[in-house]
Amino acid sequence: MASDWYAADALKKLTDSLGLTNITPIARGWSGDRKYRVTRQDGTPALLRLSPPEHAARKQNSFQMCQRAAALGIPMNQPLACGLWQHGVYLLFSWVDGQDAEPAIPALPENRQYEYGLQAGEILRLLHTLPAPDDAEDWAARFNRKIDAKVHGYLRCPLRYPGGQHLLDCLQANRGLLYGRPQSWHHGDYHLGNMMLDRQGKLVIIDFDRDDHGDPWEEFNRIVWCAGIAPRFASGMVDGYFDGHVPQAFWPLLMLYIASNTLSAAPWAISFGQDEVNTMMRQAADVLRWHDNMRRPVPGWYRAGGASSGG
Repeated sequence: MASDWYAADALKKLTDSLGLTNITPIARGWSGDRKYRVTRQDGTPALLRLSPPEHAARKQNSFQMCQRAAALGIPMNQPLACGLWQHGVYLLFSWVDGQDAEPAIPALPENRQYEYGLQAGEILRLLHTLPAPDDAEDWAARFNRKIDAKVHGYLRCPLRYPGGQHLLDCLQANRGLLYGRPQSWHHGDYHLGNMMLDRQGKLVIIDFDRDDHGDPWEEFNRIVWCAGIAPRFASGMVDGYFDGHVPQAFWPLLMLYIASNTLSAAPWAISFGQDEVNTMMRQAADVLRWHDNMRRPVPGWYRAGGASSGG
């Protein structure tokens, strides 16, 4: 990435052309984008994201899909503007004032956690009404290739999970479930870390930067992040998505997708240091415990209905 891609003079030219002031960098998040809190001409705050030119086509398509999601009434930071500039592509979104859901929701009583989970599941179901591209590759072929790559990456990395063979066995035993699965648009990283509660306490979905398409049920592969800190929220998310009628076919596919995601987290964590390695080791242990070494499709954290219960 060229150093002048985010140089101060180039950034000023862009923000001046868009009528933006009070440019404040945002350092949070895993994205490679440059992010800024800015003020629009009408005095309202906004989020400005800058991406390099090689990501321009993908970012523009993502922005268009965000516009379609907003038109459905998805509670989200609204897409305002997108365009090319001399150093890549810019995206402008409305700013969400409020608190991060990741620390806020686990601190609530369990019945309120469950209610927010129901809302998150209902929102996700609505989001999944947006279709995958017409030329989307067959899902089984695509995801089986992903599994092969993840298994290869795990076996090559120096990190091993205690009980990791159970994850490998789960993937091999359940590949056949991928055939004939429908596809839809994906948020791409749907969990509490990408949600907020606005000033009125309304759940708002943010950061569609990893949007993609695939089996709608694969979108639950990040639910382990919710289950570890707010199992009642995670249970509500499943119940809300299925309107309280969870099909039995969902659980073995969820276990497959979680096993796949957990396996690939090992080589990913190594590049980010020991703290991330420790986090992924704990999460892998949780996954194996919740699923009884991948013998039980329904995870231990799941409790149907609104009755207060832990995981």
